[in-house]
Amino acid sequence: MNRVVSGFGMTSQRTRSRMIERLREQGIADEDVLAAIAAVPRHVFVEEALASRAYEDTALPLGFSQTISQPYVVARMIEALCADDRPLGKTLEVGAGCGYQAAVLAQLTDEVYAVERIAPLLAKAKLNLRAIKQLKVRLKHADGRLGLPEAAPFDTIIVAAAAARVPPVLLQQLAPGGRMILPLGVATQYLALIEKRGEDCVETRLDAVRFVPLLTGVE
Repeated sequence: MNRVVSGFGMTSQRTRSRMIERLREQGIADEDVLAAIAAVPRHVFVEEALASRAYEDTALPLGFSQTISQPYVVARMIEALCADDRPLGKTLEVGAGCGYQAAVLAQLTDEVYAVERIAPLLAKAKLNLRAIKQLKVRLKHADGRLGLPEAAPFDTIIVAAAAARVPPVLLQQLAPGGRMILPLGVATQYLALIEKRGEDCVETRLDAVRFVPLLTGVE
């Protein structure tokens, strides 16, 4: 794999900086989150034919009926987890895809675990993370609905696929006081922030979104 990390033209640092300014204009205010997104070369994580579109605020196809989330949604989800100056702590990502969101998370915490159910996508994620010399992320081929019990509990969980309801196994793997964010719904979806407070879980409904469905099993 020989992808240019620094980029040029439509993948240059100037283009990346314009993306960050757009995120600010859209309401992303957490400077640590913005810096984390600015630090990750998104063009490395998309197909080479789409590299010129890497810094548009749009989801892009990855193959296998999957997409890389639009930068705003990545920023919005992570910012919600970090609200009130909360550290991410030990973080689980469900649906690693190409590894992009895991790379952003790894700018904000030293403990990132990511699971992906599609083996060829996981292989891509490993190559992409290696290309940017991001070696902190722990990747595993696994059914995301089952989380990662051997590494639980997690302070934060971020799910990159939509579920009809909050998977109970993921709730069980959330540490006391922890936060989880995920898209909920089928025909219409929204981001839900789940906060574990003692024996209770409090849900806050955020933006309307559109994600691929959270499926069971591995392939």
